[in-house]
Amino acid sequence: MADHLFIAADVGNARIKLGLFEQQAGGGSPLADLPGDGLAPIGSAPVSLPEPLRTLSLVEEKSPHGAAPSFRFDQIEAWLTDVSDDLASWCVASVNRPAATQLIEWLRGHRPSDRVALLATDDLPLSVRLPRPDMVGIDRLVDALAANRLRRPARAAAIVDVGSAITVDLVSADGVFQGGAILPGINMSARALHHFTDLLPLVDMSDLGTPPPPVGIDTASAIRSGLYWGAVGAVRQLVEQLHQTATGASHSRPQVFLTGGAGATVADLLGGDARFVPNLTLSGIALAAVHLHS
Repeated sequence: MADHLFIAADVGNARIKLGLFEQQAGGGSPLADLPGDGLAPIGSAPVSLPEPLRTLSLVEEKSPHGAAPSFRFDQIEAWLTDVSDDLASWCVASVNRPAATQLIEWLRGHRPSDRVALLATDDLPLSVRLPRPDMVGIDRLVDALAANRLRRPARAAAIVDVGSAITVDLVSADGVFQGGAILPGINMSARALHHFTDLLPLVDMSDLGTPPPPVGIDTASAIRSGLYWGAVGAVRQLVEQLHQTATGASHSRPQVFLTGGAGATVADLLGGDARFVPNLTLSGIALAAVHLHS
């Protein structure tokens, strides 16, 4: 049977996010409605991204006695129950080598007929203007690949991924990835405050759908305020600096695309034309897969 399912896997530091896409009948390139290699020419009008039919998020589970963290891969079987007999092509973008190894080994044991590809920098149809492109996180690059499809002609793009780490990257008006900034994510900062101090508690920052009050009335709420609004301020300032770097203050500002856990609320706070794209990374992986199959 020819595989007609495509699954993008975004393997991060704290979770694995999967996206199921419908693949072209008869195998070959996924996302058959996309022209050519699936990529809009640089400078063309913006177009929509391929969107997954469904997604699944696997959260890292801490193991006792110092064992390596693990994931509940059995959830994949339930997620694919209605298509469990269909073959699939997997494309994996990973910044967490142990987790990617666990996923691939699970697939070999439970879905041995599926095809699995691990994305590398050279697989992406993206120009990278850096001394060592191979040292850039693949998640940042597939985000840039997707943003290149969304941005307006002759407009640079600032790409913000609010994950375990927060990244703020620049794609030039001619579609070239130029680098950016990396800072600790909100949850990582919360753990650091607790770990490196004697009395500060570990504050749960998982619920970021509503911005916390700026004035905390106790230690926990003060930490919550500082971490959240500090991250928003850092992102806002970095986007402004990218604007100065990309075009100078008198020209059009870069379009801002956000993704990741707190991306939606941060986009609202940035205002302007900042846009939250929840599946930006998965869509970028799908575009890379189209290119690989073309």
